[in-house]
Amino acid sequence: TSLSLECVWFSQLSNKLPQCVSFLAAADGLGSIAIDTTQLNMSVTDPTAWATAMNNLGMVPVGLAGQQLVTDSICVPGFDPSLSMMTGITPINPMIPGMGLVPPPPPTDVPVVKEIIHCKSCTLFPPNPNLPPPSTRERPPGCKTVFVGGLPENATEEIIQEVFEQCGDITAIRKSKKNFCHIRFAEEFMVDKAIYLSGYRMRLGSSTDKKDSGRLHVDFAQARDDFYEWECKQRMLAREERHRRKMEEDRLRPPSPPAIMHYSEHEAALLAEKLKDDSKFSEAITVLLTWIERGEVNRRSANQFYSMVQSANSHVRRLMNEKAAHEQEMEQAKESFKNALTGILTQCK
Repeated sequence: TSLSLECVWFSQLSNKLPQCVSFLAAADGLGSIAIDTTQLNMSVTDPTAWATAMNNLGMVPVGLAGQQLVTDSICVPGFDPSLSMMTGITPINPMIPGMGLVPPPPPTDVPVVKEIIHCKSCTLFPPNPNLPPPSTRERPPGCKTVFVGGLPENATEEIIQEVFEQCGDITAIRKSKKNFCHIRFAEEFMVDKAIYLSGYRMRLGSSTDKKDSGRLHVDFAQARDDFYEWECKQRMLAREERHRRKMEEDRLRPPSPPAIMHYSEHEAALLAEKLKDDSKFSEAITVLLTWIERGEVNRRSANQFYSMVQSANSHVRRLMNEKAAHEQEMEQAKESFKNALTGILTQCK
């Protein structure tokens, strides 16, 4: 019975062994290891083969009954039976680049290899990748124009159009008789694509004539049209920013008070009635003070203003008298409350 159980356990162990080995090999960065399961078929009665297989999996080389199958001399060095694992092996950190989850970082010193560009009328051969990249000047603000030097003597404007229209829409080409030209693009990002062609050797057709070949030098150009458009764009952005700030200030500004009408005899008559109404006195006195501050008082309206001021004064006096009466009543109430509380405290003692 013990031997049959060991056979079943060993058959299950043999099925799991290739998966374990493949996982350990992949974690160590060694790639996948293909193992034929037929090579693992061994006699269960052979204690040496049985112990070696268990040691390779980091398991204690014992049988089901707990007895040791072989001596310690054939066991894998560094196996600790108390821990049931191998010791002395540095654990693998899965976050180390090149091992586990994190891919290895791309090399930084590898030069960029450019490819050959085939056009209908010419061919562009890339420069030597070991040479340093071509130098360029400082990019002007809003640059949409590039300088292209080193053109073949027989290069025409149509050929230049054919080569550089791959970088984007071209708005103008100004070609000179001295093997250089200026190309203006529709957008700024197209200039970066044109700079990529700097260093390429241009050959017209399959000709080997010196006039049909040349090494391109593409650089930023300072054009007044580009700078003017850039300034216009900056001014437009500044206007939008000022408008946005003004809208934000208007949104956060407290609401303005209602507009006050100008003086007229009809409005003055209505205001005199409002001055006598307690619920509308505050609004009416504000209108009266505004009219006086505006200087709308003259000889013709002096009597009306005088009567309105007298009415406001009498109303204020009445309010002051009512306030004094209420304060006196408050003091009397406090005194009566104090006397009553004193009497209650005296009785409690």
